[in-house]
Amino acid sequence: MRLLPTLLATAAIAVASTVAVTPAHAAACNGYVGLTFDDGPSNAHTPALLNALRQNGLRATMFNEGQYAAAYPAQVRAQVSAGMWVGNHSYTHPHLTQQSQSQVDSEISRTQQAIAAAGGGTPRLFRPPYGETNATVQAVEAKYGLRQIIWDVDSGDWNNASVDAIVQANARLGNGQVILMHEWPNNTLSAIPRIAQTLASRGLCAGMISPQTGRAVAPG
Repeated sequence: MRLLPTLLATAAIAVASTVAVTPAHAAACNGYVGLTFDDGPSNAHTPALLNALRQNGLRATMFNEGQYAAAYPAQVRAQVSAGMWVGNHSYTHPHLTQQSQSQVDSEISRTQQAIAAAGGGTPRLFRPPYGETNATVQAVEAKYGLRQIIWDVDSGDWNNASVDAIVQANARLGNGQVILMHEWPNNTLSAIPRIAQTLASRGLCAGMISPQTGRAVAPG
């Protein structure tokens, strides 16, 4: 019966340790940045990216294309399970500014439906393909309660940027700012550990993007 006091004491120490660690971890975040990855999900790239982000303690917003969310629903669920946030990146990645309002509506609404059906929730953030937007696109975004998210820093990973260049791009982020990256470049995947180290050295943490302000904030 002497085991009971010992177990209780051990549990108390564990609880005390947890309480002590949490504020210290929070204090380490002097600001938050929004890591974003476009063009997913896929069986080819999403699992490795999620694994790298998780291993390095990073969370990110995944701007998914509707066509891929519909094709790979398990990967949408994996994004959510890994603690990521899921945003809308249109259904087929067209130049929306060259489309009619009904076409834009179809691109956005079908993606909302595809992501929700896959288990990703109803997105509140929208990134227009190529960062191209106009009054028509913005009117449709508003109709679906979406906040438009462009970016403050472009990693250039879509244009064969090196691992060093991608890491350096992340190093330029300031509090509240958002960076553009993509799921598919191998160099982006390779850069993840160094991105985590770079942010930590500056007291920055990977946060969520606020649907109210479009800026990176502490995860809610």
